Amino acid sequence: MDQQTGATATEPRTEPRTGPRTDERALAELQREHGRALFGFLLGLSYGDRQRAEDLVQETLVRAWKHPEALETDHDSMRPWLFTVGRRLAIDARRSRLARPAEVAADSLEQSPLAEDHTETSSTALDVREAVRTLSREHREVLVHIYFRGLSVAEASEALGIPAGTVKSRTYYALRALRKVLPGYGALAI
Repeated sequence: MDQQTGATATEPRTEPRTGPRTDERALAELQREHGRALFGFLLGLSYGDRQRAEDLVQETLVRAWKHPEALETDHDSMRPWLFTVGRRLAIDARRSRLARPAEVAADSLEQSPLAEDHTETSSTALDVREAVRTLSREHREVLVHIYFRGLSVAEASEALGIPAGTVKSRTYYALRALRKVLPGYGALAI
């Protein structure tokens, strides 16, 4: 026979193993009497976050439920005890939030830019460099001046000592030759 509950070894225990709890009616009365004031107090401590304040009120009442001895005091009101427990819970919650990295919403992840893949860019640069080497010296010189040095047609014409029309036609034929050598690149912005 169990000394505490009076149950025999074959009879189930009638009392839960978790210890005594506050009566539901007393807890409901506590909620009615102090719930709104506690919520307002915790709303201020949670910087206006209603969800967090509601969670803190609920956790405070769970603590009151787990500690019936707190209700059996000779104090006129339970409000100071509830406010102290709520304040401590708010402080603990804030400390734990500050100790963790900031949470990121799922929609912000979708809007964040993807990391650039430098491998593909490097591979493209090597392919273009190899293709430019296949061009004639005249075509290569025009492309180097126009695309790699960023000169205008007039500036390239002056630097190469050839007419502007020749610079334009050599550029056209050089790009056409590159498109043939680099067929997998489609509309390549060279």
